[in-house]
Amino acid sequence: MCKPALWILNLRELKFRFCRPLSAMASADLRAELDCSICLQTYTDPVMLRCGHNFCRVCIDRVLDTQDESGVYTCPECREEFQARPALMRNLALRNIMENLLVTQHKETETGICCTYCVDSPVPAVKSCLHCEASLCEKHLRVHSKSSEHVLSDPRTSLENRKCSVHKEVLKYYCTEDSACICVSCSLAGEHQGHRVEMLDEASEKKKGKLKNILQKLTTKREETEERVQNLEERWRKAQEKASGEAERITALFTDIRRRLDDLKKRVLSEISRQEMDESLSFSSLIQKLEIKKDELSRKMRHIEELSNMTDPLTVLQEPDRGDLCDPEEEGGDEDINRCLHDVGYLDVAVISDKLHTLCDIITDIRRGIYVEGPGDILLDVNTAANNVFISDDLKTATWSQNKQNRPETAERFQNYQVMSSRRFTSGRHYWDVEISGSGGWRVGMCYPGIDRRGRQSYIGDNTKSWSLRRYNNQSSVRHDGKDIQLPDEISSDRVRICLDYEVGQLSFYELCDPIRHLHTFTAAFTEPLHAALYVWSCSIKIYGGR
Repeated sequence: MCKPALWILNLRELKFRFCRPLSAMASADLRAELDCSICLQTYTDPVMLRCGHNFCRVCIDRVLDTQDESGVYTCPECREEFQARPALMRNLALRNIMENLLVTQHKETETGICCTYCVDSPVPAVKSCLHCEASLCEKHLRVHSKSSEHVLSDPRTSLENRKCSVHKEVLKYYCTEDSACICVSCSLAGEHQGHRVEMLDEASEKKKGKLKNILQKLTTKREETEERVQNLEERWRKAQEKASGEAERITALFTDIRRRLDDLKKRVLSEISRQEMDESLSFSSLIQKLEIKKDELSRKMRHIEELSNMTDPLTVLQEPDRGDLCDPEEEGGDEDINRCLHDVGYLDVAVISDKLHTLCDIITDIRRGIYVEGPGDILLDVNTAANNVFISDDLKTATWSQNKQNRPETAERFQNYQVMSSRRFTSGRHYWDVEISGSGGWRVGMCYPGIDRRGRQSYIGDNTKSWSLRRYNNQSSVRHDGKDIQLPDEISSDRVRICLDYEVGQLSFYELCDPIRHLHTFTAAFTEPLHAALYVWSCSIKIYGGR
């Protein structure tokens, strides 16, 4: 947590400084407050350490990366030390101030255009005459010709582009067929003769309307990106808290174990630190990608806002229609980012626990259900789900349904009651849990991808390509190749654990009661990838990741 007093002082100082008039904001001392002390440039995505000092996210990440090897982390500003790599908290107030400042300074920048006729000393121009191709101050404007051919506009540095390059007449119309600004002669006798034309103001308003729609879409995209960043930061925080808790638990456990187990303690804590670092790098990478995307959206929005706020229609229309600006639906790296989101998880406690049960005899028989690699996140594959099976939005729950789901009939879809996981297992040791709700029949287990999808022989356990634990008519059994093995005791818990050791060729089932009860272990030489599989009838089954 950050220091409360310093945080409040920091925020009050920012509000005081940035609520002053714009003339004060332009002062040198204020500009220094907006510069990162590492790169000496204006803040980019400002973040704050617990000590209250602000830095660019990229700058402070680089500093912390250099401190990783020594394991001693300090603030570059005040040198305060942190026991672990400090979390970076986004300074939303400072970020908003920076964005508003950039917009305000841009709007209030002077044109710097001087009167053409004031040769003795430069005098700011207030209007430009398109006919004379000259800029006028207040004095010369009063004596300037009021003839209709003398068209006045806001001060311009270049007036030649306000006239037709062929007829040297003022551009007054917009050819919709050629998307070009034209003069009267062009529309009457030139190459645009007979084309549909509009007044510049009318055409400009239409383009502004399109730009507003694009701006709205970009705004929505930026809000969605911001929400995703916040969700990732929350998940990151929880992962760090869980890692810290696991480290404390392991430390407490080993205080009561003899001296010869100190090496085991170090190895377990090292595993926790490694996983925390891997997760931190993954979260940091994803957040940086989303921040870059958000900054790009902000840049496009500012550019569009500038065009939309311009009073001169010609400038708006002469701005080229850029594809990267007008097509906000393109999602650059969204698919890569979304694919990465599923790969970022929490601390894998199964790895830590397995180190305990493989190296310590006292828990070998107690923790047989804890395996090396938890599955992370097993998701159900809707493309394999039968049309009488409803799949939840998070792809974790399968529920029997009397209402047909109207999914397309394909070769990979089961005919009835079943669904497979999208993830497949080809090596290693894994485990996951399932929770059953309802009194109907169910099966849980694994199958090869080549399992039949039609007929009675497609049910898991009824063929040579699948193995299952099942409940039917209030009786529990395990089943493979159509052969049942009745369990000696009924399953009383609604939660079951499935454990796979692919290389050894073992598939085990456990009842998650207190203590955990071993139900059965299949032994087989697995020759194909394995998928988790569920069968539901008048019930619901939810999958939980390994823990």
